[in-house]
Amino acid sequence: MNDDRTLQPWQWKDEQWRRIVEQVRAGRPLKPKSWHGGARCAVALSFDSDQDTNELRDGGQSIGRLSQGQYGARQGIPRILEILRRAGVRASFFVPAVTALLYPEEQRRLIAEGHEIGIHGWIHERNSELPAKDERELQMRSAETLEKICGVRPVGIRTPSWDFSPQTLAITQEMGLEYDSSLMADVDCYELLMDGNATGVVELPVEWIRDDAVYFNMNRFAALRPYTPPADVFDIFKREFDAAYRECGLFQLTMHPHVIGYRSRVWILEELIRHMRGHEGVWFATHAEIVRYARANS
Repeated sequence: MNDDRTLQPWQWKDEQWRRIVEQVRAGRPLKPKSWHGGARCAVALSFDSDQDTNELRDGGQSIGRLSQGQYGARQGIPRILEILRRAGVRASFFVPAVTALLYPEEQRRLIAEGHEIGIHGWIHERNSELPAKDERELQMRSAETLEKICGVRPVGIRTPSWDFSPQTLAITQEMGLEYDSSLMADVDCYELLMDGNATGVVELPVEWIRDDAVYFNMNRFAALRPYTPPADVFDIFKREFDAAYRECGLFQLTMHPHVIGYRSRVWILEELIRHMRGHEGVWFATHAEIVRYARANS
């Protein structure tokens, strides 16, 4: 049955809205009784290395905006890696292919220091605006580019801006990827369904609450300014972890080198790790490691 685009949603027949809802759906929960080594809580720290691509993806040529992206590579990544190194924590970095081409040594350093690199689009494009064939080609080309630069084939994807098209899951399944980290149906891992059928792809869910960019981004031409002080952002992230720890669940956090990597903000990451380290039974792991453990032990 074809959708009738002339109808308002309240006029849709049940089949129409059900078909939309069932395209991609949360399936069986994948929350283990305990985590690796008997840990009570799993921590998945992640960084989206958008760098210059936030400007490039819209066809922008602003030197100022590009320089903000370059800050992520010149200052953000080194500051983040130093904190992770001192804490002995490994994380997952989701990297647009164009970022990897601009900063190949950065990606090789991430791999050398034990971190995971995942797919994050070609040029931080918006999947929902792409023709299906272009989305498929870009996702596959991104994986090939990251593998060529890093020497490791990515096993997971985070769609740019968490923009998930009706085709994204089918492409991800076709590529044999183990997980996605772009959707928000739970706080713990779950299997993704496509049109009601299990796909074998695990979702490691995100949420805007656990993302630094929503608190700190600004657009001077739209008169949008950051409104949340760093101390308040730390408090939000801390409370999210504390709840995950009480529930014996998963704490996932998304940060951006060009956002969190400033001197007045990067302390959030360091203090948060220190706070989490102060709890017994906390397992820090990459997204891939957490997905594999959840799948095998839930």
